[in-house]
Amino acid sequence: MGRSPENKREIVADLKETLDQSNLALVINYQGLTVADITDLRRRLRPSGTVCKVAKNTFMRIAVDGNDAWQPMTELLTGSSAFLLVKDDLSGAIKAYQDFQKATKKTELRGGVMEGRSLSEADVKALGDLPSKEQLMAQIAGAINSLTAKIAIGINEVPASLARGLQAVSDKQEGGNAEGDAAA
Repeated sequence: MGRSPENKREIVADLKETLDQSNLALVINYQGLTVADITDLRRRLRPSGTVCKVAKNTFMRIAVDGNDAWQPMTELLTGSSAFLLVKDDLSGAIKAYQDFQKATKKTELRGGVMEGRSLSEADVKALGDLPSKEQLMAQIAGAINSLTAKIAIGINEVPASLARGLQAVSDKQEGGNAEGDAAA
């Protein structure tokens, strides 16, 4: 039994809504995956805020029609397509997909789209090599903490240096007075 026109419109509307919330879309060839494999892929992608949609290419073409940000995706719509729509953690999603690909060896990444630009497989791999959001935040926090520690040490060093200088002058004057007393 085929889909009703109402059902088709719902599918396209859902795709449009998910695309509007996404920063990156990856297109993979999912031919040969079992239901268990797709469930495993979705489970791996979930922590990164990524949704895996399996839809007809025609539905996706209709969903991206008129949207310049996702228009380059039409070049990737051939064969059996699954769409990984990434909302938050780009690097985490790509790494999760790459781990899945290594484990199953059943999918093929066709490419992706981000900010109206088509991405090759190499571009997607480069995005995956970037540190995650949490790692970047930790690096920034560490750099800020290091900088504040250096500033605090520098600020503390000024009075300490001044005190050592005053002590040296005082010691010199006392030494000079002691020599003067001995000469008298």
